[in-house]
Amino acid sequence: MTKQRSEIEEKYQWDLTTIFPTDEAWEGELAALQADVEKTAGFAGHLLDSAKSLLEISETQLELMRRMETLYVYASMKNDQDTREGKYQEFQAKALGLYSALSQAFAFYEPEFLEATEEQLAAFMEEEPALQQYSHQFEKLLAGKKHVLSQEVEEVLAATSEVFDAPSETFSVLDNASIRFPEVTNEEGELVPLSHGSYISFMESSNRAVRQEAYEGLYSTYEQFQHTYAKTLQANVKVNNLKARLRKYDSARHAALSANFIPESVYDTLVEAVNKHLPLLHRYINLRKKLLGIDDLKMYDMYTPLSDVDYKFTYEDALAKAADTLTIFGDEYSAQVKEAFENRWIDVHENEGKRSGAYSGGAYDTNAFMLLNWQDTLDNLYTLIHETGHSLHSMFTRKNQPYVYGHYSIFLAEIASTTNENILTEKLLSEVEDDKTRFAILNHYLDGFRGTVFRQTQFAEFEQAIYKADQESQVLTAEFLNNLYSEINEKYYGLSAEENPQIQFEWARIPHFYYNFYVYQYATGFAAASALSHKIVHGSPEDKEHYLAYLKAGSSDYPLNVIKKAGVDMTKEDYLNDAFKVFEARLTELEALVEKGVHL
Repeated sequence: MTKQRSEIEEKYQWDLTTIFPTDEAWEGELAALQADVEKTAGFAGHLLDSAKSLLEISETQLELMRRMETLYVYASMKNDQDTREGKYQEFQAKALGLYSALSQAFAFYEPEFLEATEEQLAAFMEEEPALQQYSHQFEKLLAGKKHVLSQEVEEVLAATSEVFDAPSETFSVLDNASIRFPEVTNEEGELVPLSHGSYISFMESSNRAVRQEAYEGLYSTYEQFQHTYAKTLQANVKVNNLKARLRKYDSARHAALSANFIPESVYDTLVEAVNKHLPLLHRYINLRKKLLGIDDLKMYDMYTPLSDVDYKFTYEDALAKAADTLTIFGDEYSAQVKEAFENRWIDVHENEGKRSGAYSGGAYDTNAFMLLNWQDTLDNLYTLIHETGHSLHSMFTRKNQPYVYGHYSIFLAEIASTTNENILTEKLLSEVEDDKTRFAILNHYLDGFRGTVFRQTQFAEFEQAIYKADQESQVLTAEFLNNLYSEINEKYYGLSAEENPQIQFEWARIPHFYYNFYVYQYATGFAAASALSHKIVHGSPEDKEHYLAYLKAGSSDYPLNVIKKAGVDMTKEDYLNDAFKVFEARLTELEALVEKGVHL
């Protein structure tokens, strides 16, 4: 049974007192920041008065945003640890309200800044050398000049940010705090509660009846609420399409990718490359069908391990394995891992009301915290090392970049985390002493590749399709979304939509569809990580140095330039094809082990 938070040992809870010692301290900073935001009222109209005014106003904005970020992170993470608590829902709402006020207070900044000429900015930087560290930031602002609106319109958009966030917030409350799944039968024949956190464990069960009951129980709940989920998703799509149209982008995807200076061709190349390699996925699924001895393979059979090797890890064992694996990066990296693992950066176990899934979070001035919902599985070891990759990326960036460049592009975010996963696979395969364990690791890798490259690209294809449909005035009803999703799913897996009716509701449970063209980066990140991990494990010391430099770069250069310096050119298809070569080689190795009878 899922525990209450009060029943979780303190050592397994993140220590948010390192951000604010008490809730009262947070409330005090909220009031202080509100007062300081109000003091900026006289800035509008004076940004370009002089080099000094540009510096003063720019640095004031950054300082207030830095404090705002810390304030929001505390409220958000307090809410995530138990989404049922009204107090922290209120904290988060207050933080979002203040963020909206802060954005509104500086809505003048970009329109005024974009009135500057290159000659004027050059003269200002010569007169005030402290401005020079902002040269890349200024360059990025100028690149988006045609998408910045008048000050009046910018103020309106800033003031409505809470309204625009409503679909995502509604989904979060509905999915994490409101809906309840039925009880299902576990492998011991006991009726137990089904939850977001336990669902994947049921899907990994070797008992097909257990898998089927949990699968049907989960999706029967989403079927019940499908029309509500359709409304929240449709509203979110409309918000992003509206904002893109107002800012004169071709589409919401164009706007989202432009924010990271990523050409849309990178997205299209991914979808095309994955579709070209779908026969590899079908080959793997046919092998799965053969190994499971199931003629009528269903979607709930996709996650159960093909191996019976009991490769489980307690949380403590996982910490030790992750720390050992990551020593490959050197002492500087390992010292940071030790700090994260020993000083309560991680919220480990599931509790009632806790946000589902896993993430790495925090602000520039806080620890890079991690949220988990721990289960003793190999998959959770990978989740731990994945989120550690995010957190270490964050800490290296924050320690080596000023606040203005202290956040890395989301396009680069999944590369560091997935590089860690790939290195873990390399290590496990290098340590294996018998064919059965090797079979289990290969199976896990192939399932991970399927879930990251193929599945996330499937999501990306669906996401692009629903945004395009909305642009073409198609109403995103539950029926439309169900049909579209089942068609794409059938193409990817080769499993009949008619024989897998529940999968049509899967779109309703995917939070990343509210992240505005985020999911494709899991797939591109995994493929880039495949190339980088090969260099780190098999390359020279310089390859590791280049990788650490990438971790430290933050947003001090354009994302594609940062990763190119680390050794991967993501404007070309080569890195994707190389990743599929690794997948095929490991699939071939698994097939050879099957021929040897290792699975029997």
